[in-house]
Amino acid sequence: MPTFRADDGVEIWYDVAAADRPDADHLSPPVLLHHGFGASSEIDWVAPGTTAALAAAGRRVVRWDARGHGRSSKPHDPARYGLLRLSDDVRLLLDLLEVPRIDLAGYSMGGVVALLTAARDPRVRRLVVGGIGAGAVEQGGLDHRALAPGMLREALLAEDPATVTDPVAAAFRAFADSVGSDRTALAALASTLHDDRLPLDAVTVPTLVLAGRADPLATRPEVLASALPDAGLLLLDGDHGGVLQLPAFAGAIVSFLAEGL
Repeated sequence: MPTFRADDGVEIWYDVAAADRPDADHLSPPVLLHHGFGASSEIDWVAPGTTAALAAAGRRVVRWDARGHGRSSKPHDPARYGLLRLSDDVRLLLDLLEVPRIDLAGYSMGGVVALLTAARDPRVRRLVVGGIGAGAVEQGGLDHRALAPGMLREALLAEDPATVTDPVAAAFRAFADSVGSDRTALAALASTLHDDRLPLDAVTVPTLVLAGRADPLATRPEVLASALPDAGLLLLDGDHGGVLQLPAFAGAIVSFLAEGL
């Protein structure tokens, strides 16, 4: 599988999957998928069937594992992380692919990075952000009212997971353990999540906000949709992890990204 080196030497894994239609590469821009915190492209996009749905619709799919995740390098130094750095990695990948236009979809942390990228890079044609809500407007990214970065870091580094009392932090810790994540690397990333304002007014491309009605990390997603210049909102039944598994989730992404082709 291919990799590239970021400007600080971190090795990043990515994959480009051909569409089911052999002529599709000439018909539409590829779709880049960005997973959430602690997950990977395999967990968030392949296993639920989203990549297969996009390929069946004739789209070439680019997926990657962000630094600290999946098959990419996992430095333990917080200086190697930050949402802007992740966005820089995305833009470097676009340079490597030499694509003039890209459709971009991100979930949870990946949704915040996707917003940053769309605000900074004119190659983004259409945008889907899932698993985030009012926190992206009011707190600069992930909703710290539901889960403070410090609490998440402590949960990841706790020697005994039974000592983690916050239910959301405990869920992230249990998930990290279940998929064999490098918890020290994730804790380093968690320590860099901050409250800087996102440049949402610069995200001028058509955007779809997707959220689960029972998602504690994506409360009041209508606030995010209203803060973006050209955005619509789709609510689905489910929580933060469950929404990804719904056929309607993949179907909404496929339909929205097909518009304007």
